[in-house]
Amino acid sequence: MSKKEKPPKTTKEKETPAKKPPAKKPTARKAVAKEEKKEPEDWIHEILPKQRPKTAQKETKDLSDVAVNNIPGIGPAVADKLMSSGYITLAAVAHASPIELVEHCEIGEQTAKRLITAARGQVGIGFQNARELLKTRKKLVKISTGSKSLDTLLAGGIEASSLTEISGEFRTGKTQICFQLCVMTAMDKKLGGLESGVIYIDTEGTFRPERIVQICQRFGADPEQVLSRINVGRAYNSDHQMVLVLESPKIIKDGNVQLMIIDSLTSHFRAEYAGRGSLLERQQKLNKYLHQLLRLAEVYDIAVVATNQVLTKPDVLYGETTFPVGGNIVAHSCTTRVFLRKGKAEKRIARVIDSPHIPEIETVFRITADGIVDVSETT
Repeated sequence: MSKKEKPPKTTKEKETPAKKPPAKKPTARKAVAKEEKKEPEDWIHEILPKQRPKTAQKETKDLSDVAVNNIPGIGPAVADKLMSSGYITLAAVAHASPIELVEHCEIGEQTAKRLITAARGQVGIGFQNARELLKTRKKLVKISTGSKSLDTLLAGGIEASSLTEISGEFRTGKTQICFQLCVMTAMDKKLGGLESGVIYIDTEGTFRPERIVQICQRFGADPEQVLSRINVGRAYNSDHQMVLVLESPKIIKDGNVQLMIIDSLTSHFRAEYAGRGSLLERQQKLNKYLHQLLRLAEVYDIAVVATNQVLTKPDVLYGETTFPVGGNIVAHSCTTRVFLRKGKAEKRIARVIDSPHIPEIETVFRITADGIVDVSETT
């Protein structure tokens, strides 16, 4: 019987240490105390955990370095077609549409859809916590214009990952601002520059390297070094203008490009599609071109600046009579729009007419031999 009595004793001995629910009561109290000490923002993490946006941010941050040949199931022939057409990264494919890939890369529609789906799966396109988005925006590169008044107007300078339009009549300083932006982007960091590359698409034949050299002297920058970082493409018609944009990703990757300039945006479109009969076709083509620019800005995290011509409406009796060319298509596509007008002597007035983060304010600057300067500066 002693042997039969031992098992219950052993069972009791084993059960005794297992009876520890009362010891958890202090832990529950501590948990309540911790809940009372939560920060006001901690409730958000019950719905959106902290780790999720961080992971998504890392994936998005490294997209520009991931080549298209990393797409699962892609063959070398298709990869070559994508890269030769300007789709050299996962992000570029993920942001494209099947129609674009079929048209530009000469591949089948089903293949295009499969590639885009696979690229989007690796990229992780989805929602992002607005708080994390704010942190990301604070880290965005802003290119100085070289003028304190213009930088203040633009909340720090020309913003990356966006399309900025600079419009105005002739001799208001559109091209001069672009020249100075080239210098500010290309010159050394110790002088206040970015030491980065520039793509300059010249549609009117107005790019002058001599003017770049002149502005370099003001900042003490090496003209040879600055000019070597500027890649100029002369566009002779609207089709050529669009082809240059498609070919630019190769230069962006190889040349550490931070700024793209189109001077000007609508000149070829206006000349080739004149009259009301071709207005619809012109606007559709212009809309497609603007979306190409926006995608470049977002995928490669660069600043895109486009100058624009204006038109005058003499039948307007009150208010503004001069408007940027392109109508609502351009207005809806541009992130920030700056309108220039002439003042007294060499003074020019810049006004923000549309922006998601800048109020409608204006400032005054001057055009001199040294470039764009503040009114308070001496020549």
